Amino acid sequence: MKVLDLNKFWVELVFGWKQGNSLWHFKFLSWVWKKGISFTLRFNPMTVPFNLFTVIASATSRDIYAVLDNCVEEVRALESVEISKVLHCLWKCKMYEKAYQLSNWLETKGIFKFEDEKDYVTRLDLIAKVRGMAMAQKYMNESIPERLKGEKVYGTMLCNYVILGNVKKAEQLFDKMKGLGFAGKCFSCEQMILLYRRSDRKKIASVISFMEENDVKPSPFVYQVLMDVKGQSNDIPGMEGVVEAMKSDGLELDNRIRAVLARHYTHAGFHDKAGEILKDMEGEDSEENRLVYKDLLPLYAALGKADEVERIWNVCESNDRADDYFAAISAFGKVGKVEKAEEIFEKRIKSGKSLSSKGYAALLNVYIEHKLLAKGNDLAKRMASANHPIDRFVWDTLVRLYIDAGEVEKADSVLEKAIRSKGVRPSYKAFQLIMDQYSRRGDIHNTERIFHSLRQSGYVGKIWYYQSLLQAYIKAKAPAYGFRERMKADNLIPNKLVAAQLAQVDPFKKTAATALSDLLD
Repeated sequence: MKVLDLNKFWVELVFGWKQGNSLWHFKFLSWVWKKGISFTLRFNPMTVPFNLFTVIASATSRDIYAVLDNCVEEVRALESVEISKVLHCLWKCKMYEKAYQLSNWLETKGIFKFEDEKDYVTRLDLIAKVRGMAMAQKYMNESIPERLKGEKVYGTMLCNYVILGNVKKAEQLFDKMKGLGFAGKCFSCEQMILLYRRSDRKKIASVISFMEENDVKPSPFVYQVLMDVKGQSNDIPGMEGVVEAMKSDGLELDNRIRAVLARHYTHAGFHDKAGEILKDMEGEDSEENRLVYKDLLPLYAALGKADEVERIWNVCESNDRADDYFAAISAFGKVGKVEKAEEIFEKRIKSGKSLSSKGYAALLNVYIEHKLLAKGNDLAKRMASANHPIDRFVWDTLVRLYIDAGEVEKADSVLEKAIRSKGVRPSYKAFQLIMDQYSRRGDIHNTERIFHSLRQSGYVGKIWYYQSLLQAYIKAKAPAYGFRERMKADNLIPNKLVAAQLAQVDPFKKTAATALSDLLD
């Protein structure tokens, strides 16, 4: 462990210290975390001003309460506004566990008083993310005063149900918000559109109708989602119609929306239109538009334009931005230049600059796409030997690496490690890849086990879970009991495929032979 004793010299030199400003702390701490350095901060009140954010961020999750108990008086001396700012900053940095513990400690010590809806919203969101929606609902019912249960409180609950993909609960809450007059805002409608985008796109039309009836003006984000939905359905005229509707509303296309359009034009084969949009995104002043490079690199790669990828990389390489490096690794891999992708990866490491898990995941994906499984294995071992922190991006990529190699058990082992890693929830795609492999083998035990892990990880039931599970029973030629009841509990109705699967594994169905036997008896 490297112990950093930050005295006044380091504070001024490294952080560019400004009392009460956590921005410099966060930048430095981000660099330290990416390097995998464990550290503690020792404060001398005579030389270093007390900063609650830095104290919390530098402590391990299991030590938060002990660390806070050692600086009770310093925390008591802070204004409520400062404490709120620290909680928000921790939340923004996705340090939910630490923010939740700080919130608990403040409440226990009676240091922080909840005075307005915003304070309760922060606490509610942390409970939802750390303890789950049941605890969040209990807190909302029992601890938040009725007068402060406003649009933000309900919106926070709705947002968390949407994140979990819980359609039933989200719809019930949205209907309640309609009755209370809270649903007539763009944020809640955005959340429902996001939900239906993933679960049932046909229902998006009902949200749009509700917005029109209640004079809720669509935000650029709503238009972006609608364009994306049309594009994914390969409805290019429909996508262009959404663009015109947005323009008629007086809204301009930003580069995020242009990137969505370019991606779908490319997929649909309209390469000239995609190229025109990319030129618009790039603009005439490359210095002014440098932030768009990480989007241009993969988009030119999707068009198969290796020369344009090279040109954009030559322009943005000197900027030394991590996101540009990661995008370049992926882009060169996409156009078949694996050695160039490796060169960029190694250059970043040798520079001594930070290389987050995204960088490793980018190169791992290149190896997967080109079936370079041995190289992928070596990179995974290299990452492990360097004690580099592994996040969701890398866990998911490693699962895919071993699945593509036909090593399902290794992929399963990676998934188990990811589940045990505190603060990391594997994507449902990682579960799906492994579950489908066991299903194709007819391995009922392991398919059911992955299904159970999926539910334990907080994902709500979806129709494909049952499709994969039923396929395992079909392959094993085994009867399946109670599936209709299981699906009913998840508020799911069998589609045609699942209905056919259920008929195949129905333990009580009678074949022609058994029917004749019954008659003879």
